[in-house]
Amino acid sequence: MEKIAKDVGDIQSRLLDHRPIITAEVRYFVREFEEKRGHRESRLLENLNKVVPETNEQMPPTDIEGMLSDVVKRLEAANHMAERVQQRELEAQQSTQLQGNMERLKDEWAEFLKEQQRLKEEMDEEHAKAVGQLSTQYSEKKKDLTKFSPL
Repeated sequence: MEKIAKDVGDIQSRLLDHRPIITAEVRYFVREFEEKRGHRESRLLENLNKVVPETNEQMPPTDIEGMLSDVVKRLEAANHMAERVQQRELEAQQSTQLQGNMERLKDEWAEFLKEQQRLKEEMDEEHAKAVGQLSTQYSEKKKDLTKFSPL
């Protein structure tokens, strides 16, 4: 019976226990994968080894201080241009305000001249009336004097 149990256990392990076969297959797969990938990675590293020196040769030397001073100069120039644009806008706005003020002053001056003309005409009328009254008074006085005078 022991022999049968041993045979049954052996048969059962061979039929149902696939661990040794799976382990062997996994080892084979891993070995093949690493060989194929290893060659691919080594080719990639060789290509990178070639490309890096070529890139280093093509890159200009980096002079950070020079680059920063150039950037600062450009920023200052842009700032100066922006200030000039703002100044022009301010001058245009002031010019527009100045023109508006000039138009308002011209209108006020025209009104002032009209008012002065009106006042002048009133004064001329008053003067003409006063001259007329004085003329009549003097002519009356002259008549009175001629009445009293012997000639």
